Amino acid sequence: MTKSLPDQPAPDAPEDDEPLDLRAGLAIVDAQRRAVRNATVDDRLLFTVWGLAWVVGYGARWWGATQDAGGPAEGVAAAVFGVCLVTALVVTLVHVLRATRGVRGVSRSTGAMYGWAWFLGFAAQGTIVGGLARAGADDVVLTTAANGIALLVVGLLYLAGGALWQEKPLYALGAWILVMTVVTSLVGLPAGHLVMAAGGGGGLLVGAAVAAWQRRAA
Repeated sequence: MTKSLPDQPAPDAPEDDEPLDLRAGLAIVDAQRRAVRNATVDDRLLFTVWGLAWVVGYGARWWGATQDAGGPAEGVAAAVFGVCLVTALVVTLVHVLRATRGVRGVSRSTGAMYGWAWFLGFAAQGTIVGGLARAGADDVVLTTAANGIALLVVGLLYLAGGALWQEKPLYALGAWILVMTVVTSLVGLPAGHLVMAAGGGGGLLVGAAVAAWQRRAA
């Protein structure tokens, strides 16, 4: 007579599966959040890049304007300012295009158009200033127009970006840049360069710090 084996407890499949399903679901949610975050324009980067560009660039313009008129300092300051501006433009365009890579539909097209808006805005600014120069405008008019139009482009694009992505800090910063545009135009040059370096560039760097704090707190 064969002995019957003692009953073995059946594995509790549901209890084993539930934690796995829960972990898998959380992993999917985390992956989706990372994908959305990676596909979003990073305001910290844009604020920092443009803040440094304006602090260094406009600081150099102010320094050059306080030196001997027509001396080499003005040429060096203009070159530094141009390098800072072009660098910030390239970083902005590359970042926006990369952030929207792989995103399809309206989000992708919106990000791409926003990136190109920066390039087109400053291309238009350079063309207008060149037209003023050919029309015989003096150095004071050219410098004031170049600064004012550049600030106007940046301020309006920040307002547009804040509206597109519902980023209140970005929108507020765009408004701040427009305020700095008015102040700089009223103060005149070379004091306007210093105002823009401290107020405009400093405001952008403060915006970068606030954006970083908000992301950590989220």
